[in-house]
Amino acid sequence: MNGFVSFVSSGPGDPELLTLKAVSRLQAADVVLFDDLSAGPILSHARENADLVGVGKRAGRASPKQDHVSRLLVDYAKTGAKVVRLKSGDCGLFGRLEEEIAALQSAGIDYEIIPGVTSAMAAAAAFGIPLTRRLTARRVQFVTGHDVTGALPEDLNLAALADPTATTVIFMGKRTFAELARRLQGAGMSPDTPALLAESVSTPAQKLARGTLATMTDLIANEAADGPALILIGPLAKGK
Repeated sequence: MNGFVSFVSSGPGDPELLTLKAVSRLQAADVVLFDDLSAGPILSHARENADLVGVGKRAGRASPKQDHVSRLLVDYAKTGAKVVRLKSGDCGLFGRLEEEIAALQSAGIDYEIIPGVTSAMAAAAAFGIPLTRRLTARRVQFVTGHDVTGALPEDLNLAALADPTATTVIFMGKRTFAELARRLQGAGMSPDTPALLAESVSTPAQKLARGTLATMTDLIANEAADGPALILIGPLAKGK
């Protein structure tokens, strides 16, 4: 008899930002397959005899292949186990959730998705700003800073990203930001557009920095650490 898989969003790293439902599923799980960014104190909510399996992917580091992670989900669920797939931030944002769902559907295994606090929202909160503002920041857009090869995606909608009335949040964009900034300026975005860098947001290693579209590349080179980062650009990035 097949088990059940709960895709649980762990939030940006602060265990106090977990939802009550996320904690409930962790406490009931027989197996927890967790991302690197979901490790640490968040895993303290798992029950003592649960199997904890690290399957995280980090840029530039040896990581499990996606088909291996999907196979583990299926294999554990086929034993009848209650499985938690613990993903950082909100599991529906840039977490390859759809590929893992497809593997479960092919195997006839039921699942649920438990949303959570995105790192984008946590970063804005850390800077003390909203993500929208009436009249001047009418839209929020999330974009990944790299494709499957690690390069800046070639199919980015630059006109949308250069919209001066939008707040843009760039995930996994430190290594490719110089090229993105060049393209955005070519698409008409002012080099003086405010920009924010948020690393390891909501954790003890959190680091925040302010700049502009033109200065952010140097700021990343000179001040960024090795933690996961978001870059926010747009009219709200100037903050308080």
